[in-house]
Amino acid sequence: MKVGIHLPLMEFRDEGQSAARVFDAVDAARDCGLAAISANDHFVYSTPWLDGPTALAAVIDRSGGMTLATSVALAALRGPVPLAKTLAALDVMSGGRLIAGVGPGSSQRDFDALGIRFEDRWPRFEDSVRSLRALLRGETAPSSSFFPPPGDVLAPRPQGNGVPIWIGSWGSEAGLARVARLADGWLASAYNTTPQGFAVARDSLARKLDEAGRESSGFPNGLVTMWTWITEDRAEARHVLEDVLAPLLRRDPDELRDRVCIGSAADCAELLSSHARAGCEWVQLWPLGEERRQIETFAERVRPEIQEAGSLPV
Repeated sequence: MKVGIHLPLMEFRDEGQSAARVFDAVDAARDCGLAAISANDHFVYSTPWLDGPTALAAVIDRSGGMTLATSVALAALRGPVPLAKTLAALDVMSGGRLIAGVGPGSSQRDFDALGIRFEDRWPRFEDSVRSLRALLRGETAPSSSFFPPPGDVLAPRPQGNGVPIWIGSWGSEAGLARVARLADGWLASAYNTTPQGFAVARDSLARKLDEAGRESSGFPNGLVTMWTWITEDRAEARHVLEDVLAPLLRRDPDELRDRVCIGSAADCAELLSSHARAGCEWVQLWPLGEERRQIETFAERVRPEIQEAGSLPV
């Protein structure tokens, strides 16, 4: 299982935001041999949030050979033409290292900020993905009820046959069917599933791919937004879960407790090992602050203990 990190786009304890903080996280991930860096996407949030694609562009020169990913970009709101231009630029400037993770967006606040009906998110999203794929391949975008196609193909194009498009789904049957129809890969949400839930969803996705006449063997997947705070101090772990993360997400701490890497190195290694046995191919950690220390602690104490042998029953 490959491991990467989300860029520190948000504040948890009034850390402030700066290029230095983002650069330091990327330097630590690169130096520790992590596989990927990614950026999530919100226009408005309960805490200050840096723009994801802009942050990814800023760290290309520091990212070494790591994969770059959007995890996920709000295709239904950004629109296929602006998003295709952004993604193509990221891919060209990184030498073809980009994965485009996209999703409709689960926060009504983002839709309200743009004056777009939240109820339209699913048809807007499907139209945006179809158009985005065509534009990234240098083709004419199909007709859409929401997004008028440009008169010309967009240039420059990404390298190769276009940027792979992975779709985010928490694991619903409708969401997995959408992945099977439209995506090149699947992104699950760590704090919205469990290893057992991931295994069940992965099995369901394989059946849907087979039914759609697509090859299920080798269809890639990833797990994003794995909130992380590695500490041997149980009181500190409880504080971070109950007083920092749960209020930020507006979730019950007990709902999150067994789904995130908050706790001892051994506990974090066991959770990640369970996801690896469930068939998870890569996971994106999101340190809850102190990014360098958390990344280095993961590399030194957690990564060597991750076990991938065996599989979970589905």
